[in-house]
Amino acid sequence: MHNISKRSLTIATVGITVIALVGCSSAGSTATPTPGSTAAVNAPAAAPAEASFEDNVLTTKDVTIKITDVKTIPVGEKGNEYGKEPVISFWYDTTNVSGKETDPMTAWIFLFAAYQDNDPNAENKLDVGSLPDAAFLDSQTSKIKKGGTVANAVAYELSDTTTPVKLVASTILQDEIGSMTIELK
Repeated sequence: MHNISKRSLTIATVGITVIALVGCSSAGSTATPTPGSTAAVNAPAAAPAEASFEDNVLTTKDVTIKITDVKTIPVGEKGNEYGKEPVISFWYDTTNVSGKETDPMTAWIFLFAAYQDNDPNAENKLDVGSLPDAAFLDSQTSKIKKGGTVANAVAYELSDTTTPVKLVASTILQDEIGSMTIELK
């Protein structure tokens, strides 16, 4: 019992010492630099721009993605020659706003998911299909320069051809930014 009390006292002492040192270090950060010395300026971080997904345009602090076309492609038709399921395809332009390293495919995959609400018991997230447009075969993973825009396309395998598809834009932490619903024809 004596050892437990000694340990508790030691832990409490260390904890108080750490708190005191943290207090001292924050108090010292307001000191004025002496001539010839350098000091780091702790400017408040700019609040990230609010993300939005409206009128087919997703805007985040890092990228802007503008959906330019949406098509449903049956099995065997151009853009779905090798698929086993019909697909819904999105053509889009990705603009690198922040300069953070990105490419059109990665930006889309991290920010969008597609769903068909045709299961009463479970969420039906659609799987990404094959690239629906061979024109983007070489550019889909091209690194986008800051301020640059690169076009691409992506497809999702449909569960059926009648249930609408809900395209959801969300953050990496899965906070929904917005969504759009596409009626299948």
